[in-house]
Amino acid sequence: MELSEFDYYLPPELIAQEPVSKRDNSRLLVMNRDAQSIEHTYFSQFTDYLSAGDVLVLNDTKVIPARLIGVKGDTGGKVEVVLIKRTGNRTWEVLVKPGKRARPGREIVFGEGKLTAKVLEVTEEGGRILSFSYEGVFEEVLSELGNLPLPPYIKKQLKEPHRYQTVYAKQEGSVAAPTAGLHFTRQMLEKIESKGIKVVYITLHVGLGTFRPVKVERVEEHKMHQEFYSVSPKSCQELNQALQADSRIIAVGTTSCRVLETIRKEGGFVSGNGWTDIFIYPGYKFKALDALLTNFHLPRSTLIMLVCAFAGKDLVFKAYREAIYEQYRFYSFGDAMLIY
Repeated sequence: MELSEFDYYLPPELIAQEPVSKRDNSRLLVMNRDAQSIEHTYFSQFTDYLSAGDVLVLNDTKVIPARLIGVKGDTGGKVEVVLIKRTGNRTWEVLVKPGKRARPGREIVFGEGKLTAKVLEVTEEGGRILSFSYEGVFEEVLSELGNLPLPPYIKKQLKEPHRYQTVYAKQEGSVAAPTAGLHFTRQMLEKIESKGIKVVYITLHVGLGTFRPVKVERVEEHKMHQEFYSVSPKSCQELNQALQADSRIIAVGTTSCRVLETIRKEGGFVSGNGWTDIFIYPGYKFKALDALLTNFHLPRSTLIMLVCAFAGKDLVFKAYREAIYEQYRFYSFGDAMLIY
C-alpha cells in the first residue's frame, strides 16, 4: 500500500488556528458506513445519533506543560525543549530546537536555574535524552516554567490554554490533546448520561509521535511510536458488560480506538497498564468498536489511515472532499466527524 494513496490537498486557510467560541458549536460530518451516506450538522446535535444502552469511551488524559524555553549553560544561546516521554525517575526523551545546540554533555538552564538538564544521548530519531535537576516536585516546577506544546501547524497564540484540554481531562501525561474530545461540554456529558448512555473513561497519553510524518513509501513498513495506556478494572468491567449486552461501543478519538483495539482479547477486554504501538491501516479487522468520533486529520498521517481502515478509503476521501467544499475547519481545533 503506497503512502501517496492517503494524500490530499487542504487549502491552508482551513487549518483551524483557534477553537470555536463554544466547544459544541463546531460542525459535525456524519458518515453512515452501511448506507455509504454523508450528512452535515453541528456537534450540539451529536446526542441525536446516540441511543440508550450505547457506551461512549473517552480518553481522560491531560496535557502537561511540556514546552520549555531555556538557554545553553555555557553560551546563553536560546533552546526550546519539548518533553515526549519519561524514561526514568529524572530522565525524559525530548525534542530540542535547534538540535545542534544540544550535544551530549551540554547543560540547559530553565527559569534562571530553577530547572537544569544535562544532555545524555541522541536518540535514533534525532531527539535527546535529558537528565533533569531540580528541587521539590517536578510537576510543580514544570507547571511554573512550561507551556502547552501546541501542534506545529497552529501558529496563533492560544488565549485560553484550557481550551486545549478536554473538560474531563484528569490523568496528566500527554504532550498533545485527544482532540476529538475537545468538542464536549459538561452539559453535553450530563445530557448523554441522562439518555441512558454509559460513559467509560480510559487513558492513553498522547506522544508527539502522533505528529511525526510517515517517511516510508510502503505503508506496511512504517514503525509506530509507543504510547502509555491505562484501563481500570471498573472501566474494563463496563466494556465487557457492553459486549455481553451487544451494546454499541463508540470510541471518542483515535486514541480511545487504539486502546480499545489493544486491550480487546479473545475472551473480552483486559484491564491494566502498558505500552501500545498498534498501527491500524486499511486491511485491519476491528475487534472492539462500532462507531468512531474523530477530527479531520493530516494527509499521509497514521490517523487518516486508521479512519480509512474503519470507514473505507473511498468513503473517507469523499467525505474529506465534501468537508473542504463546505469549508469545514481542520485538525486539532477543527470540526468533527462521526462514523457509524
